[in-house]
Amino acid sequence: MYHLDSMLHAFEDISFDLYQGEFLLLRGHNGAGKSTLLRTIWRSYLPVAGQVLYASSHGEIDLANAADVDIALLRREEIGFVTQFLNARPRVAAQDIVAEPLRLAGATQAEALDQARHWLDQFGVRPELWRAYPSTFSGGEQQKVNLARALILPQKLLLLDEPTASLDVGARAALVRRLADLKAHGVAIIGVFHHPGDVAELIDREINLNTRVIADQSAEEEHVAV
Repeated sequence: MYHLDSMLHAFEDISFDLYQGEFLLLRGHNGAGKSTLLRTIWRSYLPVAGQVLYASSHGEIDLANAADVDIALLRREEIGFVTQFLNARPRVAAQDIVAEPLRLAGATQAEALDQARHWLDQFGVRPELWRAYPSTFSGGEQQKVNLARALILPQKLLLLDEPTASLDVGARAALVRRLADLKAHGVAIIGVFHHPGDVAELIDREINLNTRVIADQSAEEEHVAV
């Protein structure tokens, strides 16, 4: 952490396998490294060691060391990531944001918009908001747009970081139905959930990120590591 001139250890010695159609839940208290682990797989963060071996449609690739262009391709075609935050582009309608992954995959504008409206409706976004800008929405409504966009196009691997944190009961139920459908079609899922009971029937395995205190010799301070 450059602004503190110190090192914050996130996790080490984590190893697991994940198979098609499997749902893996990450548990641990706040700060244990759950979101950091997801972002390392997504490659927002670079690990200092280790491998993330992913069986892509183009062959096995190490996500921890792959070129940025390869990561960009996999994000577009095979790996989805849902966070609890939507950085909405200004002056872009909700339905266009949701439809974009389908258009990039080759669907016509009409087909993409039809599916976008379907999923916006499924997650409880009112029709009068479909042509509005999500940057003006409440946090819960923005999250519904975020989910509709991320889940409109099935991926091989789906990373979920607290997707239900801002959702009402109806939207949470719609999300669980969609995840069950994706799982049944072979999508592998790794998730962190504010309400893990919502997805209890979908979970195949859990990893609990326990923490321990280690000394940072350079800063002579204590930090948490996993």
